[in-house]
Amino acid sequence: MVDLNGTWLGTYWNQGTPSRFEAVFVQSSNTLTGSILDDNYLGEARISGEVIGRSIIFTKRYLITSPTAVKYNGTISDSGDYMQGEWNISRRDSGPWEARRSGENLMAELQTRLNQQTSLIK
Repeated sequence: MVDLNGTWLGTYWNQGTPSRFEAVFVQSSNTLTGSILDDNYLGEARISGEVIGRSIIFTKRYLITSPTAVKYNGTISDSGDYMQGEWNISRRDSGPWEARRSGENLMAELQTRLNQQTSLIK
């Protein structure tokens, strides 16, 4: 079973406009809970859902703004460090989303790329 515990950085698109988010997932067996902080006016939300094999489904409910629930479904990569899928509120209001695991691995990858760029400049 994939372990999704930890911090994830992602993007969802609404009518072609991207919005970044940071998610903290807490997984216990197949149960998934946590919080998401959008970088736009919508703010913080709580999530609840489940992970079954490489599939993820969860519902996001914003704390302050809309009481409308946003449903997410997606697929987790074999490595367990990337997921993507679709969100929807209604048939007309939906779009794609993706997220990557945050943390030291991403920082190490960034540092490697920066070092490569610096080497090319010299």
